[in-house]
Amino acid sequence: MLAKSQAIGIFSQAGALLEGHFRLTSGRHSNQYMQCAQVLKYPAFTEQLARHLAEVFKDDEVQLVVGPAMGGIVVAYEVARQLGVPGMFMERENGAMALRRGFAIEPGQRVLVVEDVVTTGGSVKEVIEVVRQLGGQVVGVGVLVDRSNGSVDFGVKQAAVLSLDITSWEAEHCPLCQEGRLPVVKPGSRS
Repeated sequence: MLAKSQAIGIFSQAGALLEGHFRLTSGRHSNQYMQCAQVLKYPAFTEQLARHLAEVFKDDEVQLVVGPAMGGIVVAYEVARQLGVPGMFMERENGAMALRRGFAIEPGQRVLVVEDVVTTGGSVKEVIEVVRQLGGQVVGVGVLVDRSNGSVDFGVKQAAVLSLDITSWEAEHCPLCQEGRLPVVKPGSRS
């Protein structure tokens, strides 16, 4: 298991914590952004971070690991590899999360849902709903970075490699927008 200081060291070394004015996937604004893609481009870092999650869920009889595209693809692959089970991802089709590419979930299959970063948990909640609609049993949620500092509850066992209390605001209440000095940037994978 990684200590918080070790996890922060990995993210810092990879240049993943950005400062500025950002519009998050949730629509909220923040002065900090965790760009996990900067960490996930390094296989050694990815292996270390995923090992943390695999260790947490190793006794939960996970049969499948699923993550939302884009951020959860690499995380799902590496956590699945370490657990010795298949890994796949969901992607948006007509605006909603869906299994594509011939992926399937068997009724009763024990599924671990993973993601790179969670702020409001919207994408993870969508993946959980699809897994359940297909008859899968969600045994847990694992994330690399929990920006909500534990305030998002998925109703199942959950773990984060790193929990941070990064401030974010509804767009209409964003002090950075009100100051007007920094343009808002959308660095994530969804527009």
